[in-house]
Amino acid sequence: MAPSASFRGPDDAPVTLAAFRGRPLLVNLWATWCAPCVAEMPTLDALAVKSGEQMAVIAVAQDLQGAEIVDPWFQKAGLKALQPYVDPENGLLDAANSALPTSIYYDAEGREIWRVVGAIDWQGKEAQALLAEAKS
Repeated sequence: MAPSASFRGPDDAPVTLAAFRGRPLLVNLWATWCAPCVAEMPTLDALAVKSGEQMAVIAVAQDLQGAEIVDPWFQKAGLKALQPYVDPENGLLDAANSALPTSIYYDAEGREIWRVVGAIDWQGKEAQALLAEAKS
């Protein structure tokens, strides 16, 4: 099941992954200082645009400085759909017991279906295969 760790939403209010239940959720754990993380953001944003209401896509920054560094990065990046979620305590990363970047796909009930450790082109064949598998 999805971890219960709390992190901050774009409005700086505390949120957990449980708030997204009811539809599939792709969580990307990343940081502004992580070059592979930053490189995959445009393709993740394009996936978020394409997914619409079918699947929630969130990017949760693991930067220790939180919104202070993440918000300006988002303003410069020009992303269309992704919003700045921050987890300065790294609660989600610790719960995932993983490295950056990590993307985890949860079904509508909050069960982990698969994860990708490392950067991926979210518009590429590998990502499309994973997302198709999740729908079946």
